[in-house]
Order: sequence, then structure tokens, then C-alpha cells
Amino acid sequence: MPIRIDNELPAKQSLEIENIFVMSNTRADTQDIRPLKLIILNLMPTKLETETQILRLLSNSPLQIDVEFLQVKSHISKNVSKSHMDKFYKIFDDIKENRYDGMIITGAPVELLEFEEVDYWDELCTIMEWSKTNVYSTFHICWGAQAGLYYHYGIKKVKLDKKLFGVFAHKSLDVTHPLMRGLDDEYYVPHSRHTEVRRQDIAKVKQLQIISYSEIAGVHIVSDMDCRQFFVTGHSEYDRDTLAKEYFRDKAKGLDIELPCNYFSNNDDRCVPIMNWKSSASLIFSNWLNYFVYQKTPYDLSTL
Repeated sequence: MPIRIDNELPAKQSLEIENIFVMSNTRADTQDIRPLKLIILNLMPTKLETETQILRLLSNSPLQIDVEFLQVKSHISKNVSKSHMDKFYKIFDDIKENRYDGMIITGAPVELLEFEEVDYWDELCTIMEWSKTNVYSTFHICWGAQAGLYYHYGIKKVKLDKKLFGVFAHKSLDVTHPLMRGLDDEYYVPHSRHTEVRRQDIAKVKQLQIISYSEIAGVHIVSDMDCRQFFVTGHSEYDRDTLAKEYFRDKAKGLDIELPCNYFSNNDDRCVPIMNWKSSASLIFSNWLNYFVYQKTPYDLSTL
């Protein structure tokens, strides 16, 4: 999929090295088609890494996509320059009159706080409410999924006895669901979190369906019945070394951190991590784009 992004976005060079089709604005403007319009609310502190990870997964389709990045103005990012945020990110006031085919809301390292304690919670609620009328399909990731389930359906997150950290096997609970199309009977997804949403709490909400589950990691993907909202608790977008960076960072700080499960060969952190979730990640994102964004949204977004 040709992704249309700013020529100067740092992710562009990394993606081109991987032979991923990144289209310049100049070239895209000459094509007589309507590209999909996507907005990514990036709440992760590692902004540049997350940009590259998500753009990589959005590239696996013959569709053209216009991608914009959104930030919350009520929180100042500490791990990326202000010039980067000012140049490549918009705030809600800039886009609130716009309409989009799809939206991605990332995770954030705030899960041990109550939702209402997060400094940008009110702003996030405003954005999630806006998405119900101005976005056709929204894809929530990790804490973003927990926040979405809490805001839209009142489902609370629950603190785990210990951190869920590693790569875990999952299976589809609805093999006919288009989002699950092409996935193996068992596929793998990285997780890194201290909280969860419980299966029994979701089952009480008639408007929701659990479509993917792990015996160890629990609920993975939840969809509303209209397939306008997806809530994904794992991090399929992670790079091979993302969990390793987190592990060695916390280890260097002297924190009580266990080895990520099913990650290093022979549980030896000197080994290169095994990446066994790449193909399933690509399928999940491309299925979302194809079946629930491209094929469902109206050509004229003003009629959304």
C-alpha cells in the first residue's frame, strides 16, 4: 500500500530502506483516486518508533492512504522534540471539522493510573466521542483499547497480579469474522501490560463480541457488532526488539522485571529475540483496512 506522508517524516527513510512503498505528496496529488483518510492518535512516549511500526503495517495493501498524526495538547511529550511534534502532529482543534475513513488510537504507559487521573483523559474522551460521528472505523490498541471500552461501554480494567510480558499464543473465537481471515489456528502477539479487561465483563455487553482470545494473555480483540470499533489489547505492531529494549531498560534501573515469555531463544537474553508475530500482525491490520475501512466507508465522507 502506498502510504502518503510528509517527505521529511523520519519514518520515511526507515520504511524506504525496507522497500515499503511510501508515496510523496507531489506524486499522490497526480493520482485520480480518492485515498483513504486515516488519523493516528499517537499516545506512546516513543513517538518516532511507533510512527514507523504502525506505518509499516498499514503498507500491506494496494490502496493509497493519507495519514495524519494527532497529539493531545493537554500533555507535553518528553521523549521527542517540540519541533517534530509541531511539524508532523495536529491537535484536535485542527481536525475536529474533518471526517476520516479510519482512526488508530495507540497505547500509553499510564495503565496503573485510574482513567480519570490521566492528565489528558478529558481531551481523549472528547476525541473518542467525536470519532463516533467523524470516523467510520476506529482501531484501539492496548491501553487505548482499555480506555475505549471504559469510555464507550463502562468496562473497567483490572490490575494483574504480575506484569503480562512476552509473546503469547492466541486463537480466533469466530473464524468467519473478516478480521480473522487468513490467520492460522494459533498465532502470536506481544503483550506488555499490568492490567486487563476480563472476558466475563465484556460478555455482559450485548453490543460487543470477543473475536480473539489467549489462554494466558486473555482477551485480545473485541469488536462492536457494527465493526465500527475494534479494541485490541496486544501490540502486534511491535518490532523484534521492542520488548527487549523494555526489558533491558528496566533491568538497568534495577527494577523487578522478568524475562519476556516465549521471546529469547532458550530464555537467554544474549540471544536475538524470535519474531513469530510478523505475518499475523500484517494480516490483522490489512484485514481491518480492507474489510472495515476501504469496503465500508462512503466515497463522499461528508455523508458519513
